Amino acid sequence: MVRSKNYNQLLVESLKDRKEALAYLNAALEECKDGSEESQKLLLIALKNIAQAQGGISELAERSGLGRESLYKTLSKRGNPKLTTLTALVNAMGFDLKVSLSSKR
Repeated sequence: MVRSKNYNQLLVESLKDRKEALAYLNAALEECKDGSEESQKLLLIALKNIAQAQGGISELAERSGLGRESLYKTLSKRGNPKLTTLTALVNAMGFDLKVSLSSKR
């Protein structure tokens, strides 16, 4: 009998596709617009999932120039990355950070 994969395994597999990872990260950023602590945690989870899909924390630490242990702490439930850390992570993942006009004004 074939064993089924769990959701996290399927998610990480799908995030190996850069377009899927980009859409996933943008969705997480959209959720962060309310500024709640829970939405900030969702962003860290999204970054961690993408990191796993792109070869793991060690690989991302090497590409970003950040320390591996520091990156583990940053992407933990209690993580609170600085903008410079977030920028280094996003760049190492092959993405750009951009700001656009809000439709709420």
